[in-house]
Amino acid sequence: MEKLLLDGSSLTIEDFISVTRGMRKVGLTDASKQAVLKARELVDRFVSEHRVVYGLTTGFGKFSDVSIDQDETEALQRNLITSHCCGVGEPFPADIVRGIILLRVNALSKGFSGIRLETLESLIGMLNENVVPYVPEKGSLGASGDLAPLSHVALTLIGQGQAYYQGELMDGAEAMKKAGVPIITLSSKEGLALNNGTQVMTSVGTHTIWDAFNLIRQANGIAMLSFEALTGITDAYFEGTHKIRNQAGQVSCAKNFLELVEGSANTTKQGELRVQDAYSLRCLPQIHGASLDCFNYVRSKVENEINAVTDNPIIFVDEERVVSGGNFHGQPMALPFDFLKIGLAELANVSERRVERLVNPALSNGLPAFLTERGGVNSGFMIVQYSAASLVSENKVLAHPASVDSIPSSANQEDHVSMGTIAARQAREILGNTRKVLAMELLTACQALDLRGNKGLGKGTQAFYDKARSVVDTLGEDRVMYYDIDKMEKLIESNELVKALDELQITLN
Repeated sequence: MEKLLLDGSSLTIEDFISVTRGMRKVGLTDASKQAVLKARELVDRFVSEHRVVYGLTTGFGKFSDVSIDQDETEALQRNLITSHCCGVGEPFPADIVRGIILLRVNALSKGFSGIRLETLESLIGMLNENVVPYVPEKGSLGASGDLAPLSHVALTLIGQGQAYYQGELMDGAEAMKKAGVPIITLSSKEGLALNNGTQVMTSVGTHTIWDAFNLIRQANGIAMLSFEALTGITDAYFEGTHKIRNQAGQVSCAKNFLELVEGSANTTKQGELRVQDAYSLRCLPQIHGASLDCFNYVRSKVENEINAVTDNPIIFVDEERVVSGGNFHGQPMALPFDFLKIGLAELANVSERRVERLVNPALSNGLPAFLTERGGVNSGFMIVQYSAASLVSENKVLAHPASVDSIPSSANQEDHVSMGTIAARQAREILGNTRKVLAMELLTACQALDLRGNKGLGKGTQAFYDKARSVVDTLGEDRVMYYDIDKMEKLIESNELVKALDELQITLN
């Protein structure tokens, strides 16, 4: 794969994923190298002139009024990193940490941060040689940026802490040595250039929004399997109905649903068996469409942030100014990530309602109770619905907005924080729960179709059914169900169902 050249302005989400998960290597454009060098020259001059500039010749946060002598610069920057490594909890997975490094490099490459070129090149070396710092996932307030987790990334750069290399966790210095990446002694401004910004929340959120688009395409197909198993009425997806609502996501989903069931002999028309379906079937374009609109909004905010300068202070070379501002504040991402949580949670919410309809003989239009032919001796899919309901309830707690909370820090110098990293992490957790609920629905819908007597599935639903049945057989007598659920979740996570839709040219815009 061709090396990705970063300029700080043109990174796409597709490029991002190609690096974080596809192991694509990166470099800098010549223009970026020149911008970095010019900004560094200004920093060095200001330091030599003993100018009082936040983060260059002063302490940090509440200590911003403490002047630092030039001979203490290295200690100031080193201590900034080591003292801020206060993260706790499980480590972030490798793709998210690689995303943090990539976004940091991209931001620094714009030439507004004052970092030395050799420091930036070592950071790039960590990415290209796959040195993955051990970064605990908890401990960020989302302003001043992601201080704690970003410091854990920088800790490896200066030869401390721990990092993974070739799948093994080791001392940071050892990982850098084995990978052949130079360890850096930080100079003026560089500690702040490395640990002040929104790259952690943005990496988590960017991966989550990428996965969300893949998930909703699969959620649509899974929903349509349930729709066919429940002899759903297609009239509710008539294009004209949705166009007059003026909601783009709704229109797109309604069109997508009809494509998925095209050619099906299991669906019905209005009045054939009944006049109306329940909301979890009839209102699917409105429900899934609203989530699609949510995801498109969040994607637009992410696309802005992955090409943003978010550290402090910021170096303006042409004006010869160093401005202490607040671009590190995570609020512009905290609100979208809280919104993303809701959009994802609703996919699970309505999925569980479809599972309930499939297993409940009072709602399933003639299917046996709990989708077993020998009820009583067998419980069938009874507890599958319990488990789905549990995850949906958990999502409702996680969907409470993190951004409405704020706890002052640094002796009230930092008196409003975003909690954006918590929002991003919760969105990622909700996505995982939602994927599990959809796995349960996929398993349940296939069972229902087998019991109903499959008359012939639609173009897209047939592909989903075939993929599902290639990993899990129809349930006869009761068996341990979590194996089946796990296989279905792995199928969804692999995106094999998305590939099947691509092959059929069934898209969702």
